[in-house]
Amino acid sequence: MGGFQEIAVVDLSSMRGSHNDRKQLGIQLTEICHQVGFFVAKNHSIDAALIDTVFAQSKSFFNLPLAQKQIIDKCHSRHFRGWESEGTEFTNGRTDVREQIDFWSEHPSRDENVSPQYLRLLGPNQWPRSADLPGFKSALNNWFEKMGVLADELLALLALGLDLPERSFEHLFGDERMSLTKLIRYPTTPIGSFGVNAHHDTGFLTLLAPGNVTGLQVESPDGNWVDVPHVPGALVVNLGEMLQAITSNFFVATPHRVVARQERYSIAYFHGPSLSTALNPIQLSSNKLDRVASSNRHSHAGFMARREETIAGIQDMKSGYRADVYGEQLWNYFQRSYPDNVERHYSTPQ
Repeated sequence: MGGFQEIAVVDLSSMRGSHNDRKQLGIQLTEICHQVGFFVAKNHSIDAALIDTVFAQSKSFFNLPLAQKQIIDKCHSRHFRGWESEGTEFTNGRTDVREQIDFWSEHPSRDENVSPQYLRLLGPNQWPRSADLPGFKSALNNWFEKMGVLADELLALLALGLDLPERSFEHLFGDERMSLTKLIRYPTTPIGSFGVNAHHDTGFLTLLAPGNVTGLQVESPDGNWVDVPHVPGALVVNLGEMLQAITSNFFVATPHRVVARQERYSIAYFHGPSLSTALNPIQLSSNKLDRVASSNRHSHAGFMARREETIAGIQDMKSGYRADVYGEQLWNYFQRSYPDNVERHYSTPQ
């Protein structure tokens, strides 16, 4: 099985050019996302000062005394938001060596017994006290807004590359979008462990500010692990399982992991639609579907196993299960990654 040897660096300067400029860039990105599922984006429009501010706020939080961080411990949130210490999250049943804070799009809470169950994920974030971190919340909200705009622009380019109307993906996303910003601190990874174990991302599109320390690795189809290069000021972009699903595996969610040889900070933004968004395959040309059928990698691309599948012995990214709506996908993610928190707030994993 063939593979790739490097992660492409793409200049997004023409993203806001003419329609033809965007079309050509979209074709380039579409081919990269078909073959690799990852690229490094430079000249992406996110102001460097905003990135610096969010990194500074992130480091300030992680440097707080433990008691102040525990005020927003994720275990307090039935919406699974907030801070977690090293070793709290599990990926494919294995412990991740990282400390992090999750902030999701904020919407009015639903009743704790609401059905379908995934609506329980809607609610407020846990924010650090403004007295501890002045300007933290406003910086993160600004980050959410700017990254959401960029993600929509990238999805528009991919739509053009697929010969679809430019706003095809945006029209699917609905009014109560559920996106995630994750602030991450990786301590030096112990030998034999990973900062985050090999996995696919759950949603549609991930934009990562990787910081100044390398450590992110992407698995090539030949089984080799390829280092993502450090490009000052650039963002790393990769695809999630839901984009793989609705493009009938033309796009792929590529396995990746982190090995930090020194302390590493990163900021990830995961772009998602409303929880009720249906994950029906979009109509692609016969040529693109033929390319999927003729590629063993694409035609047999799997998904992250659900918790019950992991318990039953289905490993890593070998699941054939496809959620009907985005909310089901997220609920499966929380059951798999935070079984204790699900049990704490909802009696038993469901």
